[in-house]
Amino acid sequence: MRRFLFYTFIGFSLFFGVAGNCKKGSGGGGGGGGETQLAVTLNPPANSTQPAAPQTDFPLTVSITSTMPPQGVTIDVSAKKDDGSGAPPFFTQTTNTSGANNNFTITGTPTGVVCITEVTVTSRTQATNKWTGSYRYSRKP
Repeated sequence: MRRFLFYTFIGFSLFFGVAGNCKKGSGGGGGGGGETQLAVTLNPPANSTQPAAPQTDFPLTVSITSTMPPQGVTIDVSAKKDDGSGAPPFFTQTTNTSGANNNFTITGTPTGVVCITEVTVTSRTQATNKWTGSYRYSRKP
């Protein structure tokens, strides 16, 4: 009787152990096509306000910290006055790249007004995979 219970226990364990591991995998996060969500770091940092500076050119580094999409990314950078006037951007640049670190130089910054730089990074493989960030800065007169 003890052997029967022992073998029955072993049989059930093997059956349910194997059957429990035979489920179909999901294949990735939420219909995203398996592509890793973009993660980006800006220098100056996103959501920051930089102190006023006297220079005419303002450097920006956009670093892709996630896995690079197979076809690379498009980086859109624009800078405009943050005064609510609705004026068009005084600086825009678009770059397609597969590089992790990307340098930009913002030019044409007006003096004595706070400006906002907006950065959008979009996967060229999957257009819905997008990251956006911004920071504020100003140029001393």
